[in-house]
Amino acid sequence: MLGLMQDWPLLLHRIIDHAAIQHGTREVVTRAVEDGTLRRRSYREIRSRALGVAKRLEREGIRQGDRVATLAWNSDRHLELWYGISGIGAITHTINPRLFPDQIAWIANHAEDRLVFLDLTFVPMIEALQEKLPGVARYVVLTDAAHMPQTSLRRAVAYEEWLAEADDDFAWAALDENTAAGLCYTSGTTGGPKGVLYSHRSNVLHALALAAPDYMNLSSRDTVMPVVPLFHANSWSLAYSTPMTGAKLVMPGARLDGASLHDLLEGEGVTMTAAVPTVWLGLLQHLEATGGRLSTLQRVVIGGSACPRAMTETFERKYGVTVAHAWGMTEMSPLGSFCSMKPVYERLSGDALYDLKVKQGHPPFTVEFRLTDDEGRDLPWDGRTFGRLKVRGPAVAGAYYRRDENILDDRGFFDTGDVATIDPAGYMQVTDRSKDVIKSGGEWISSIDLENLAIGHPDVAEAAVIGVAHPKWDERPLLVIVPKEGRAPGKDELLAFMTGKIAKWWLPDDVVLVEAIPHTATGKIQKTALREMFKDYRLPG
Repeated sequence: MLGLMQDWPLLLHRIIDHAAIQHGTREVVTRAVEDGTLRRRSYREIRSRALGVAKRLEREGIRQGDRVATLAWNSDRHLELWYGISGIGAITHTINPRLFPDQIAWIANHAEDRLVFLDLTFVPMIEALQEKLPGVARYVVLTDAAHMPQTSLRRAVAYEEWLAEADDDFAWAALDENTAAGLCYTSGTTGGPKGVLYSHRSNVLHALALAAPDYMNLSSRDTVMPVVPLFHANSWSLAYSTPMTGAKLVMPGARLDGASLHDLLEGEGVTMTAAVPTVWLGLLQHLEATGGRLSTLQRVVIGGSACPRAMTETFERKYGVTVAHAWGMTEMSPLGSFCSMKPVYERLSGDALYDLKVKQGHPPFTVEFRLTDDEGRDLPWDGRTFGRLKVRGPAVAGAYYRRDENILDDRGFFDTGDVATIDPAGYMQVTDRSKDVIKSGGEWISSIDLENLAIGHPDVAEAAVIGVAHPKWDERPLLVIVPKEGRAPGKDELLAFMTGKIAKWWLPDDVVLVEAIPHTATGKIQKTALREMFKDYRLPG
């Protein structure tokens, strides 16, 4: 027997419809890519323009299932494209412009993108690439006629001119909620990047789950600034969950330096924001140099890579901002856990509290965890046993786009590639990527734990740890440090700082100071490049 409730498919355009009806005057503020000025639109205007995008796309010949690419910063225009493209059943393919040009060309061709919308910043790069993109019929530059550059891009047009050819007299397409809505590629290296194809249903359920109090904790009283880009796997659901709840939205555009972000945080009264640790490192350095404050900010979500304990303590103790450590991946839409306080831990304080806060936390409803050994046997949730972290849920990938391979285990779980522990309260802590864990004498050493500890030293700006070959122990940890400006901490000083905080045999065998540590296009430490840099390195003795 089936229930007798209405058939109301979970479609993304219902989010912007709700925002326009219930929170129509709430602002979407954008720092313009053209000149850095602030542009203000309401959710009602965003919906109207998104309907115009949908109508104009149909006139352009875009049909259900077609892929439409964006190379763009966080802005109102990018947001309305998301809703307009998916509103006709087409697929928004967000391309990370920080990838190498050949990677961008490979991804666009693999996706078979029909149109490309791009910000002014990326016009020169795509001009140089367009001969490698024969399937792209047209390029639309996200600007107005006054700022439109001379360009060789095929059938190029300014976005505002293109959009002006359609009004908002349009009805969203009637779609099955499992219709594909978004496409995002991982930054994979073997066999090319992998495409993750999101559905309307998966994105709506993910946004609902992440807006809850134990996670993003969003409401119409919030002002939210997603610094995490829209091209980073749905910007951690914020392009959906923020309008869903009616929160004011602040889009930082291309200016992601500490001073520019601080200006928006203070000027727009931001209460919640989210980004990777490297972004917040720049903000905290700016605050330290200028004596700035965070007068309205209440909470910051940090993910993408492990959040250093020292960063959490600085935000909370010095600036009174609550840090939520988050974890996820492109294949999970992307967020899979948050480190918020369950009642079992609500009495924690001091060091014990921050020991917990370095964990990636517990999953929301719609995400299930599994911890196994290499043979697929379940491991205990005791907070000590390391194992492979596997996940399943309605917003977790079941296959890759246009790849014929099984990515699920015999119980339907996806192997994240992370090595983790899970404690009896369900809190997960990533100890390493399976390919990055250091295997010393048959035991595992967590490079992430060592990095988080080292960055707590007052002279350290950034830290990375890799395994280096050792004739007796197989591998031993090498600590690579970027010192703060004007500082040069010595090996003995750093190792003394770490002594007593970890097992003695975990201490790095050597410390090397460098000017910069390589990062991936998504801001994570690029361990493969770091290992290549030190492939001929020999440990002392």
